[in-house]
Amino acid sequence: MSINYCETVTKKTMNHLIRKPNFFIVGAPKCGTTAMSEYLAQHPDVFMPVKELHFFGSDLHFSPHVDNFKTPRDDKETEKYLSFFAPAIREKMVGESSVWYLYSKTAASEIRAFSPSAKIIIMLRNPVDMLFSLHSQFLWEGGESIENFEEALKAEKERKKGLNIPDTVYFVSQLFYTEVVKYTAQIERYLDTFGKESVHVIIFDEFKKNTQKIYRETLHFLGIEDNFQSSFKVINPNKVIRYKRLQRILRNPVHPFRKMGKKIIPQVVRSVLYRKFQSHNTQFIARPAMNPETKKMLTETFAGEIDSLSEILGKDLTFWKNGIIDEKITF
Repeated sequence: MSINYCETVTKKTMNHLIRKPNFFIVGAPKCGTTAMSEYLAQHPDVFMPVKELHFFGSDLHFSPHVDNFKTPRDDKETEKYLSFFAPAIREKMVGESSVWYLYSKTAASEIRAFSPSAKIIIMLRNPVDMLFSLHSQFLWEGGESIENFEEALKAEKERKKGLNIPDTVYFVSQLFYTEVVKYTAQIERYLDTFGKESVHVIIFDEFKKNTQKIYRETLHFLGIEDNFQSSFKVINPNKVIRYKRLQRILRNPVHPFRKMGKKIIPQVVRSVLYRKFQSHNTQFIARPAMNPETKKMLTETFAGEIDSLSEILGKDLTFWKNGIIDEKITF
């Protein structure tokens, strides 16, 4: 990114200064970040805009069909990003939530340059179940073309060579499934960049088991009133698409409808229309159980990662290695 974030200043609107976000939920995907974002947004001292802005993480290289910020991130793009926070006035904490910031190798340093005193929230889940859920999410979004989970895992090697890449993918490296759950290296980047006192790690199992407790701990970490009671409804359950052809139109960057829409419909309106069509094309269905042999293989594959993560967090996560998957959890 070309812009020097340290020199970025807030801009005056008619009534107040636009504020920078001072905390970030950086991921990981399918670990409860959408739910936490929604719960925090209910707090009177917290402002959060639409999720998944993905302004940071210049190494991810989003596909052309994704309505994302242009590269390089110049002053104009930064103003566009800050405009999402213009409604924030009296809230003590202004947050931003984008799940791929954790996976990105550059997002931590870019966020630090932009907001040096920012607080970071990281949410983690058993890597085996996370990948199973992530694959289902990609199928719903249209960014994954291989419906069989095992075959999608096997395709990682050829996809790293640029082969078998769907034209509707958000960014290619999101399909490198085993790379996505290398939590230890990802967390170390944030600990090294922001310091342990500014990074709050949440384990999905604990969040699901005692949502109120974890929520209060998160409010305390953010330095705001922790007695606030949020409505803890289920957010972001497992989804499948109704009509594949409609999904292809929604996600295909060269489809005539998409090309015409970009010419005549403003981006904000396109986003609203996209969400409406996407909602119509969605049904909520529980995931089928993972193949036991696949579960066993992945549990063995990530055993060393789980041990390393337990050590760096000072938290025993070895129960993840017993092969029990949270299949009844709907996130």
